[in-house]
Amino acid sequence: MSRFEDPVIISNSISGVIANRDQCPAIPYTPEEYASEARRVVDEGASQIHIHARKPDGTPSWDTEDFAAITEAIRSEVGDVIINYSTGAIGVPVEKRIEYLRALKPDVAALNMSSMNYAKYSRRRKEFVFKAVFENSFDEIIEFITAMNELGIQPEHECFDAGHVANVDPLIDMGLLSGSLQISLVMGVTGGIRPIPRNVQVMADQIPGGSESEHNWQCIGISRDQWKLLGTAVVLGGNIRAGVEDNLYLPDGSMCRSNGDLIAKAREIVENSGRKVATVTEARKMLGLREGTPA
Repeated sequence: MSRFEDPVIISNSISGVIANRDQCPAIPYTPEEYASEARRVVDEGASQIHIHARKPDGTPSWDTEDFAAITEAIRSEVGDVIINYSTGAIGVPVEKRIEYLRALKPDVAALNMSSMNYAKYSRRRKEFVFKAVFENSFDEIIEFITAMNELGIQPEHECFDAGHVANVDPLIDMGLLSGSLQISLVMGVTGGIRPIPRNVQVMADQIPGGSESEHNWQCIGISRDQWKLLGTAVVLGGNIRAGVEDNLYLPDGSMCRSNGDLIAKAREIVENSGRKVATVTEARKMLGLREGTPA
């Protein structure tokens, strides 16, 4: 079966850490709100949920108890879904981020593949909304991979530029990575690759073996350029992600009412291309994950 015949795994970025309810009322804060959003996205076809934890007041959290409460609420609501934890942070020790992986053992954990400038710029205001150096050294990457291998967690390699994808090469050669990888092509962050459709192919070509290799890859489009990027990824044989962490707006420019609205549009893109949306069971098989246990 070619990549174009494979079902499409739709992932949901359910919350994030930057946007808040002043910008979009749909962003979940409490475990119960995460669970309600999870129900909406699973009903629309999402099989993987990428989680940044928050405390009930909306404050971003890297505490084990917050990840645990959110995960338990989601699983109680929807049963089996692929759980994917963020490990990205600025100023939070690696040890603290590994602590919740060790305690909770999600199916997948995101792993940022290079250091970079990470920013959002406002053309209207002629200034940066925020800017920071996002440090992800090879030493930190190797520490995360070593822990994930020990815990049976699959890394999701988040790559914000074409060169980031090539950073998997030495890790494969060292024997730290093997088999089918999960690689995310993140486009549209200021400091990373430009969010234009042709760059989806540019980044996919950097995957070891190319875009039609054994490795699973998805496109993550940031901000309103998302939809054309996701459409490109689907016709190139990739998987896609949508959710309020990445973009708050529907293709017509209106703000989403929930993560479910965004996943519904992602599903339409898949179906209009002639491809099929993957079930959770199919997605687990494609990604080489253990079978889930329904709540």
